[in-house]
Amino acid sequence: MAMAADLKRLRPLMLGGTGSDVGKSMLAAGLCRIFRQDGYSPAPFKAQNMALNSYATPEGFEIGRAQAVQAEAAGVACHTDMNPVLLKPQSDSTCQVVADGRPEGCFTSRRLYEPSVRSDLRRRVCDAFSRLSGRYNPIVMEGAGSIAELNLLDTDIVNMPMAEYAGAAVVLVADIDRGGVFAAAYGSIMLQPERFRPLIKGIIVNKFRGDLRLFDRGRRMLEECCGVPVVGVVPFMTDIHIEEEDSVSLERKPKCARAGFVNVAVIRLPHISNFTDFDALEHSEGINVYYTIDPSALEGADMVVIPGTKTTVSDLRWLEESGMAGAVRSVAQSGTKIAGICGGYQMMGRTVDDPDGVEGSPGCVAGLGLLPVTTVMSGDKRTRQIRFAMEADNRHLCGEGYEIHMGRTTLAHGADPLCVLSDGTADGCRRGNCLGTYLHGFLDNPEVIAWLLPASEGKVSDYRRYRQEQYDLLAARLRGCLDMEMIYNIMRYD
Repeated sequence: MAMAADLKRLRPLMLGGTGSDVGKSMLAAGLCRIFRQDGYSPAPFKAQNMALNSYATPEGFEIGRAQAVQAEAAGVACHTDMNPVLLKPQSDSTCQVVADGRPEGCFTSRRLYEPSVRSDLRRRVCDAFSRLSGRYNPIVMEGAGSIAELNLLDTDIVNMPMAEYAGAAVVLVADIDRGGVFAAAYGSIMLQPERFRPLIKGIIVNKFRGDLRLFDRGRRMLEECCGVPVVGVVPFMTDIHIEEEDSVSLERKPKCARAGFVNVAVIRLPHISNFTDFDALEHSEGINVYYTIDPSALEGADMVVIPGTKTTVSDLRWLEESGMAGAVRSVAQSGTKIAGICGGYQMMGRTVDDPDGVEGSPGCVAGLGLLPVTTVMSGDKRTRQIRFAMEADNRHLCGEGYEIHMGRTTLAHGADPLCVLSDGTADGCRRGNCLGTYLHGFLDNPEVIAWLLPASEGKVSDYRRYRQEQYDLLAARLRGCLDMEMIYNIMRYD
């Protein structure tokens, strides 16, 4: 999209954090929407993201889901330049590195911080920002974790060094709900090297509970001790729903079935990914989605979902060791619908073979045996957006989704694929009350939900329209508690 010709160019705005999960992603989405409403052509940017929630761009590349959400709020198509480096954890000390939308292998923590690797990634994120800033105005940047991780400063490519490169105005986001907001904000600023402190132009106090006027004195005190203005105090917003960046949010979600609801149990795998696949279900009237690691909790479900995962083989072993595999087989035998998405689909088959050790040690493990398919892992990753069509119980269903997966799955002779993709190929498998698909977003489609959960028919929301409404609600709420005039002032070039 071309930049609005009648509006002056604004300085990039970076939301830096006093820590992780302070609300930077949601605020960035809201500000993207505000700038869009005000006639600008904004775009999000996060140099390096660490998350298992990802998304496929229209060109078929992979970025963090949070930047795709922010791009949607900004009204633009997502692009790899908005998140040039994505780290997808595979263990406590290893992660898959996705750079410029393509996987570049599994890196240990030590290798990831080697000077040559950091230098290459720094060049790539700077190039991506320069390309993006040439197409959009303004750029809404998001930092990662805390901006005051001094031990990582020399290798940092996402926080203050990136703000310095971009010439960004930094607004520090501090979470008052977790306590210690004065120390967190003051420490985050005072620990900065001298050259970085002038970049910090303001503070947002986020997740305030209660009457905002009760913090008026605290606001003045925070400004006095930190030496920068508080540009807003934002309430804890439980009534506005923006897709979450990472699995920290799962701690706040339901964990058991509820009487009087259509209950969908999502197995909380150790390396669960793309749990936003269930947001449309969560926001549909009468449906209770709960996340569980308790085998007995599956008994109250109308449908059990095995979600995506970054480590299919490891999480498949966990299913067996935890007793969840036996519980899944038991409820499947009793007639409960079982659905597998991506890695969950692979687990539902007969075997998952990793001959080259793509996910770790080479080997072949038995699957749940619910679908007549076999999977062979490979280093080639498929990422794309695609439409599908399917026949189900005398219904013709159409929808859209996206693929992000490694490995290829083969159906046994005579097995029924789930659907036909718009390129003419088949996807997934269906047998009785069990089905699997590689399509993330499969459960975003109202017709699919109504087919799988007949009791919910007529109650399923138009999730795409719902998301747009939420961006507008968030923007309106932020306009009421942020000093947008001050924010625009700090973004204007002198």
